[in-house]
Amino acid sequence: MATGLDVGTMNILSSEQDGSETVFIQQRNSFVEIEYSDMAEQMLSRSDVLHIRKDDQVYVVGDDALSFANIFNKETRRPMQQGILSSDEQSAIPMMKLIIEQVVGDPEYPGERLYFSSPADPMDSDLSTLYHQKTLESFLLDIGYDAEPINEGMAVIYSELADNSFTGLGISFGAGMTNVCLSYYAVPVMKFSVARGGDWVDEQASQATGTPVDKVTTIKEDDFNLDFETDIGGVEGALSIYYENLLDYVIEMLVQEVDQEDVEENLDVPVVVTGGTASPDGFERLFRDHVEDAGIPFDISSVTHADEPLYSVTRGALVAARSDEDERESDEQQREAETAEATED
Repeated sequence: MATGLDVGTMNILSSEQDGSETVFIQQRNSFVEIEYSDMAEQMLSRSDVLHIRKDDQVYVVGDDALSFANIFNKETRRPMQQGILSSDEQSAIPMMKLIIEQVVGDPEYPGERLYFSSPADPMDSDLSTLYHQKTLESFLLDIGYDAEPINEGMAVIYSELADNSFTGLGISFGAGMTNVCLSYYAVPVMKFSVARGGDWVDEQASQATGTPVDKVTTIKEDDFNLDFETDIGGVEGALSIYYENLLDYVIEMLVQEVDQEDVEENLDVPVVVTGGTASPDGFERLFRDHVEDAGIPFDISSVTHADEPLYSVTRGALVAARSDEDERESDEQQREAETAEATED
């Protein structure tokens, strides 16, 4: 058994193989604070609402946090910001640990192999991902896993480009960051992130329309389409504007990085876009239209959208974990065979 884990700013998802099926577990990476009462805590416990009590406050964590925030007209709080642990949120570490424990559960055996997603350092910010990565690794080791980070963009390639020998450009549009990786036969040629994603879109649309951010997020996740037929002036119109701006920005950063890395111009590779922010209908067409006009100095053979964009990263992490575990088992069997042969001699 092996486990893949996508540690996202908006959602945390795990994946495991069960026969021919891949099983996913998901929790929203957020929490909201409500006043404590004995009755309230009893009701939360009876309803299996994930929560923590601390002094005179109760923190509702995970999927239920957004519902409680909308009911009580509060903003959810987020353990992560811009793709990494938030330095502004004092409760970030205990909340993240609780959500991760709920998503991955206990390992089936000590030292079960687990790969977890980690963003690349952003090229447009001084943010460092090292503390975030090492803290997550510590969480998972405490639970009992043998944990290893995997670049988020590379996880997309493992998930979506197996039929192309893991060669191509994988772009994960997350909530806090957008991660990009160019791979050639499973070897990363270029990987980077930009410090914009779905949260940036929501925040800009919120400021433009005067709508609370959580309400904007709910509208975006509820059948929002990038068809540009919505009248400008409402939340959906603002979302369309800032989605288009996000794509322009990411593609501009991609062109800059390709120039800096001096990537081979004779490449002809497919592009796959994925991530929760890439979920709205019309995203693939919009991205294709913009990337065709960008002047990227290598050929793009196709642009595709992952069938299940929310699950791509955790599925890719699972592919890496299973491959690693299979290799370990093979090495162990070879050592046992060599030991048996030496004993017979």
